[in-house]
Amino acid sequence: MNDQNLTERRLKSETVFHGRLLHVKRDTVRLPNGSESTREIILHPGAVVMIPVLKDETLIMERQYRYAPDQVFYELPAGKIDPGEEPLATGKRELLEETGYEAECWTFLCNIHPAIGYTDEKMALYLAEGLTHGPHQRDQDEFLEVVEISLDDALGMLRNNEITDAKTAVGLFWAEKVLRGDWKVS
Repeated sequence: MNDQNLTERRLKSETVFHGRLLHVKRDTVRLPNGSESTREIILHPGAVVMIPVLKDETLIMERQYRYAPDQVFYELPAGKIDPGEEPLATGKRELLEETGYEAECWTFLCNIHPAIGYTDEKMALYLAEGLTHGPHQRDQDEFLEVVEISLDDALGMLRNNEITDAKTAVGLFWAEKVLRGDWKVS
């Protein structure tokens, strides 16, 4: 396939905001037809989503308040990749920090781009099995509840619009396919 008739070329870039987590840029681009346009983008360091599974398809999930939508969400555990950190190391660190669980077996499932219209964020999804529990190691400003939910109940919550977080929705669909043997991963 030829992507030339779809690809935009950056002509100019300016930083609009540079914070602890996000870097916002405004770029001028050349469109495939030769015209110019503006793109506002958020640069993100990437994240990892963990699907921690206990016996009998019971998942470890979180209930957490999210400020931007002003709502408490049911989510799979996830965390930001630190500079120079490999995604699997992030997953192991974040699972322990947030939930207190460690996993014996980690399986990479996929990468997703949760909001391709305005950010370069990429999330790696991992299945985490063989869990052992200890004390969590949350940051001082991190408040959440760890909950155990069966895969069937979580899928029902998704179907009933009680789970609306995109990374969690994708993770639940992957968990269903992999745990029930419909999809093989290596």
